[in-house]
Amino acid sequence: MAIGDIIVGVDIGATRVSAVVGEVNNFEQIETICSTSYKCSGIKKAKIINEEEIVLSLAKTIKDAENETNLKINSAYTTIPGKYVTIVQNSITKEVKDKFSGITIRDIQNAIIQVKDIEIPEKQVLIDIVPDKITLDNGEVVSDPIGALSSSFTISAQVILADKDYVRQLTSIFKKAGLEIDGIVPKTLAERNLVLDKNELHDNLAIIDVGTEDTEIGVFEGSTYVYTNSIDLGGKNITKDIAIVLNISIEEADKLKKQYGLALKSFIDNDNDIILNTCKDNNKNKIIKSSELIEIIEARVEEMFLIINKELTNQGLKSRINNVVLTGQGISTISKSDVAGKINLNIPVKMATGRLLGTTRPAYRTNYALVRYIASRPFTKTVSSSIDTKTNENVWKNLLYKIKEFFYS
Repeated sequence: MAIGDIIVGVDIGATRVSAVVGEVNNFEQIETICSTSYKCSGIKKAKIINEEEIVLSLAKTIKDAENETNLKINSAYTTIPGKYVTIVQNSITKEVKDKFSGITIRDIQNAIIQVKDIEIPEKQVLIDIVPDKITLDNGEVVSDPIGALSSSFTISAQVILADKDYVRQLTSIFKKAGLEIDGIVPKTLAERNLVLDKNELHDNLAIIDVGTEDTEIGVFEGSTYVYTNSIDLGGKNITKDIAIVLNISIEEADKLKKQYGLALKSFIDNDNDIILNTCKDNNKNKIIKSSELIEIIEARVEEMFLIINKELTNQGLKSRINNVVLTGQGISTISKSDVAGKINLNIPVKMATGRLLGTTRPAYRTNYALVRYIASRPFTKTVSSSIDTKTNENVWKNLLYKIKEFFYS
């Protein structure tokens, strides 16, 4: 981390665009300066359907952040759904320039540049390189090789590719909102260090993040990012099912889901009566049993896990996963979802218990996770977004710097 770096993390979700501005403090921790958001429905099922609406919401979100922080934000990092991402494993062995002086950061940086040299399909573009394992010539795996006396080293990394058309759309949206993109990060990669406990960071596991309209899947083998994808099912599907089956309004369906949310009918303590206030049947105040409501929820939750199970099995990943960590606002209000997951996946499933989860508001967790991920990137001098202060003094400083640079460089 570079102390003083200011990082802006933007997440474009199904219902709103949100941003977190964080600064790396003197203790090398992320200090949140502000969190802002603005409603938006320009994305549906992780697809961009209305660029102009997203542009307006993004511009409004950033403007609010600028007013709150007295900063001029020129760029930001953003997330990308897993369905647009391909992960390629690659490694290279590199000779050390001066083995008697030890491995330098320049040696590592050059290796990272070289490890990205793979054949990239025509419809994809490189968005990230994630250094994973560094092995010295004696076979020792080290996390920090700087200064190690070794004649060569092997670096293993994940080369992250993304759908070119989606990246082009994102770039266009940001430019129209007056922003450059600092970097694009898959959601589950950003969330890993936030939702997992320390002991889970070394495990072979899947992160399942259930959102409003889609669910993100990320598979990790220890520190190695193996696979990611999205499925077009989320918390909103459960709400819609309740509304359709019970013939009530979406608003009442959402309220009932939160009030009686349970993923398995077998865990019902009392099968209470529920009065439906917006029922469109002839019987205006229809009464149902809570078991009827939970049966609807159970069916959709089961379907979601069965689709995930099929996806992991088809990818040949199922047998390699020891645990599943479940997170996301689309599932957090539904009790016993972890138990339903274990039944349908036949793998231990638990709700996310990362120690930092409680320190961030649920609506901004993805943004905060993104800022933390960027701040913790190894072998980088600075990761700061492009930021200006809104003071006249700073304007003059920038002008004088540019004049000096022009005449004396």
